[in-house]
Amino acid sequence: MKLIFEKSVAGRRGVRLPKCDVLAELAVPEELKRKQPPDLPEVSELETVRHWTELSRHNFGVDTNFYPLGSCTMKYNPKIGEEVAKYQGFSSLHPLLPQLRQGGVLTQGALQVIYETERLLSEITGMAEFTMQPLAGAHGELTGIMLIAAYHKSKGNRKTKVIIPDSAHGTNPASAAIAGYEVVSVPSNNNGVMDFNEFEKVLNEEVAAVMLTCPNTLGLFNPDIKKIADRTHQVGGLMYYDGANLNAILGKCRPGDIGFDVVHLNLHKTFGTPHGGGGPGAGPVGVKEHLKEFLPISLVVKRPDGTYALEYDRPKSIGYVAPFYGNFGVILKCYVYILLLGREGLIRVAENAVLNANYMMEKLKSYYHLPYDRRCMHEFVLSAKRQKEKGVKALDIAKRLLDFGFHPPTIYFPLIVEEAMMIEPTETESRETLDKFIEAMIQIAGEAEQEPQRLKDAPHNLDISRLDEVTAAREPNLRWKG
Repeated sequence: MKLIFEKSVAGRRGVRLPKCDVLAELAVPEELKRKQPPDLPEVSELETVRHWTELSRHNFGVDTNFYPLGSCTMKYNPKIGEEVAKYQGFSSLHPLLPQLRQGGVLTQGALQVIYETERLLSEITGMAEFTMQPLAGAHGELTGIMLIAAYHKSKGNRKTKVIIPDSAHGTNPASAAIAGYEVVSVPSNNNGVMDFNEFEKVLNEEVAAVMLTCPNTLGLFNPDIKKIADRTHQVGGLMYYDGANLNAILGKCRPGDIGFDVVHLNLHKTFGTPHGGGGPGAGPVGVKEHLKEFLPISLVVKRPDGTYALEYDRPKSIGYVAPFYGNFGVILKCYVYILLLGREGLIRVAENAVLNANYMMEKLKSYYHLPYDRRCMHEFVLSAKRQKEKGVKALDIAKRLLDFGFHPPTIYFPLIVEEAMMIEPTETESRETLDKFIEAMIQIAGEAEQEPQRLKDAPHNLDISRLDEVTAAREPNLRWKG
């Protein structure tokens, strides 16, 4: 394959390679060949199918159970997206195919999908342009902060710091640090959002950007967001939007309209593409007009004759951030999702996500500590510190939920909440499912009072016992014992 690739590249560049016997190049050396056939098990097709089907039954996903993993937005993925992604015209494409071929066919459809998805996301977020190259949310974050660094460098700005609230996703400070910035953390106030007065104390001419999740990881909207943006711009800084929680304000509020200059999105969180299992992901990044020239190459452009092409002539670009043009299959599913729902459907996504979260929060706040008792957005954070008085921790509650057939919520994040349990029902779950989860959580709260040891020994109904997390992390045993 290396030889074939080199030949294709050399051919495009007009380079003449010496003649070569491909089969000879790929041949296995004699000393590495087996002396006799391997002793492989002989199994029928039926046995093979049953083996893999049994393994699949041990998998946990949104298609099988409720998955209220806060901040991760584990929402149902419409199967039409999977069907379209399997269309041969898309699934059989190779990224090294030429952009045009006799009348503008072959890759033109794929380029059009990327181009139109960029336009749709720009309209949804209030940005001027998007790049679809970043391969995941964290990758998008790094791309966004690199764009900010390139902007300041081009202006001759001496900026060294990035302001981030203490409730931020861990990838925010990581991305800022990788880009070479000093991270300045600002505490949250009694309302669960970044304290504006504390923010003012650290804001100065050295600040390159402020990175905010909106609403934040507590599921709370910051009413000072416009003031923060205005003050940041006054000192020449830029506003970075962590798009992990766009699901909450989709169609209701555009980040660009409230002062953000750079946006990254998690297509799996907001636009119904698969999440989990190691990928693939997509973390496209949008920018305002003054940052367009720094976007990664290549970008898809639409020519005057209606055809689409990849543009590389961008002298101020930060360069390549991913091979080829991003994870196209994921982008395609996002495109289908947006067209499927349309404007009104996207608005209802946010409305139902917020409604479901507030419904659950109101039902559960009498049984668990609610650190910030105010209307939430798409997710909310409870604390198990009331149960901790009986020796029951958030981890015990999470393990017990497995007995009821529910995936536990995110626990111990955000770090500013003791024994945190971050719950996000998403918009796709029915009231019946929410009620069953609420009933389970109420029963568990009762067990914490009456028989705490039952929670400490959970789970009880699975074919595995409670793992020792420390040993499992340090001495993992990955062999399946079916």
